[in-house]
Amino acid sequence: QVQLVESGGGLVQAGGSLRLSCAASGRTFSYYAMGWFRQAPGKEREFVATISRSEGNTYYTASVKGRFTISRDNAKNTVYLQMNSLKPEDTAVYYCAAIERSGVVVTTKYTYWGQGTQVTVSS
Repeated sequence: QVQLVESGGGLVQAGGSLRLSCAASGRTFSYYAMGWFRQAPGKEREFVATISRSEGNTYYTASVKGRFTISRDNAKNTVYLQMNSLKPEDTAVYYCAAIERSGVVVTTKYTYWGQGTQVTVSS
């Protein structure tokens, strides 16, 4: 079992930045690939970014590539999502998730999920 708790969401103007954090507890954090997802009102949950469990390989959805950076600190059991140049269309609840697999994992079928943190970008 892995427990995930996101933090760092909030209200920001377009063009601004936020840094989301996701603290993990339970089994060994480095066993898990980690992902960030988001869900806007009336839309399905979508993949945002993922990072492999030890090599630090990353993958991003096209709409955030070049603006968002996913990273992890296995010593702190934490994964981050640095979000720059935010746009109103980035407004959503952001979730982190974990899956016990190697490599980058581009799917919504992760095993463990956090409760989400709201990000609102005003125009």
